[in-house]
Amino acid sequence: MAGKVSPVLRVLTEIRDELREHRGLLREHGERLGALERRQTESEVRLASEIVAVADAVGQVRDLLRERLDDRDRVDDHERRIRALEGRVGMEAGAG
Repeated sequence: MAGKVSPVLRVLTEIRDELREHRGLLREHGERLGALERRQTESEVRLASEIVAVADAVGQVRDLLRERLDDRDRVDDHERRIRALEGRVGMEAGAG
């Protein structure tokens, strides 16, 4: 009689063995998930750093464009003043 295993004990043993297997799988998936979370965090940090660098570059380009626009306005003003002076010199030469 000692060699006979009851059906209830056999089912409980199978359940225990499956639980051990599932626990191992859960541990493995947990490790993979942890690695994935670390990689995602690293990617987010790299992306944030690049966004800051791009924002800085855009700011520098904006500043350069402003300077160029200021220069253009100044050159346009000088061109108008030169034309006015040339017009006066031309009138004086024609009158003399």
